Amino acid sequence: MPSTIEDFSQYLNKRQLKLTQGRKAVLQEIFLQPGHLEAEDLWRSLRRKKRRVSRATVYRTLDLLVDSGMVRKVDLGHGHSHYEKALLQAHHEHMVCLECGKVIEFSDKEMEGDLDKLCKKSGFEHTAHRFEIFGYCGECSKS
Repeated sequence: MPSTIEDFSQYLNKRQLKLTQGRKAVLQEIFLQPGHLEAEDLWRSLRRKKRRVSRATVYRTLDLLVDSGMVRKVDLGHGHSHYEKALLQAHHEHMVCLECGKVIEFSDKEMEGDLDKLCKKSGFEHTAHRFEIFGYCGECSKS
């Protein structure tokens, strides 16, 4: 966590912003949480821990963390954004169950290679991508 705080502090300094206690609390909390988070869940978690951080600080800090590349913003089809750690986590994609909301993370090197070939063929310089598949998990498709 110390290097994460240092990295975020450097990112903020380049933008002439400070690492406030509120921003630091949001950063620490998101890296403590497993999986995907909603901004409101993060805010509630901080409140339960008696951390005095406003909703606005949570949302603004999440935007900064996404811009810094430390956190990824994902659309899991629930009408609002979810966030996940991008550092210390291998690139992956998501399958989202439309019935129960279960999120299955996966990676596929062959698919990644096909994406690179497609971009090359189209003369497109690929810098990043997101891939979410929506459908029904094994449990829900049985019922």
